[in-house]
Amino acid sequence: METRCDVVVVGAGLLGLAAARALARRGREVTVLEQAEVGHEGCGSKGSCRIFRLGYGDAWWVGLAMRARGPWAELEDECGRPLLQRTPHLTFGPELEAVRQAMDRAGAPHELLPAAEAAAGFPEVSIGGPALLEPGSCVISADAALRALAAAVPDIRAGTAATGIEDDGRRVTVRTASGPVTARAAVVCAGPWTGGLLAAAGIAVPSAPTMEQVGYLAPAAEPGPAMPIVICHGDHELYGLPVPGSPLYKIGLHHSGPPADPDRQEQGPDPGLTEQLSGLARRYLPGFGPGLAQTERCVYDNSPDEDFIVDRVGRVVIGSGTSGHGFKFGPLLGEWLADLATGRDPDPLARRFSLGRLGAGAH
Repeated sequence: METRCDVVVVGAGLLGLAAARALARRGREVTVLEQAEVGHEGCGSKGSCRIFRLGYGDAWWVGLAMRARGPWAELEDECGRPLLQRTPHLTFGPELEAVRQAMDRAGAPHELLPAAEAAAGFPEVSIGGPALLEPGSCVISADAALRALAAAVPDIRAGTAATGIEDDGRRVTVRTASGPVTARAAVVCAGPWTGGLLAAAGIAVPSAPTMEQVGYLAPAAEPGPAMPIVICHGDHELYGLPVPGSPLYKIGLHHSGPPADPDRQEQGPDPGLTEQLSGLARRYLPGFGPGLAQTERCVYDNSPDEDFIVDRVGRVVIGSGTSGHGFKFGPLLGEWLADLATGRDPDPLARRFSLGRLGAGAH
């Protein structure tokens, strides 16, 4: 049976739901196709929490992060609950000065703490050097954010996989096992499945998925003071953040996982990654137990340059390549994708994320 709508969205992860919500708020009839369910085990948007930060080593990214805070506030007002919890954030490592300079240029609040002051103020973190305190950072309740976005979209079809896309220049048809969905435009936010889905439609979207791993630490004794967010910029990109409503502390090593096939994801713990994370925890977070209380695997949808992909080819809009740092920008990118789907002029900042920069697109 054929479904007709204004816009069909493929993928109910963060970007797909954010785009669908933005379109629904503009009065568009939207149908979202999701191969499994919202927040399913194999998607890149799953999990309890993410970091919202301003600290990047490039002032352009700092400015974009500052701009991304507003759409989150709008979503919080809409759903009637806080999704971002203000949390002190310590940046450290060899690239600290680059981050400090970028935040200076963008006008983002920060404070450079000498080693002794950082150690005294945050004794639960063993940095052994200076740190940049970012007061504007937050922990995002990621699972609650997905639920809030999904609640704003009337038609989400879980368990409905897209098997092909055709753009005849007038309308787009997305094929599924339960029948075609025809719309004026399609927004494809299928994570690491995006490239394969669009290749048959003559659209090249480069992606190099990896299977990352995070760990969760339990306090060695009774929970102490509230933990900060930590990010090491430099030789290894360790990050850590407190889990909302839990004594656990989540840690990860950015871009450390092996290449992955999204259809054959290994969800069990990787011994090498487990040992790396355990060693970093012993070094930087001595107040926690000696090993990981639990682990979690998560697929990254990586673009070649780690910038996102936000573009339109014909009547097909693409949102992909979040590369492990896109969650904080989700509602903002959703607005940009909705602009592209409805024919509005894209935000000038979105031009950075075009397919053309990668030598990709229609072929």
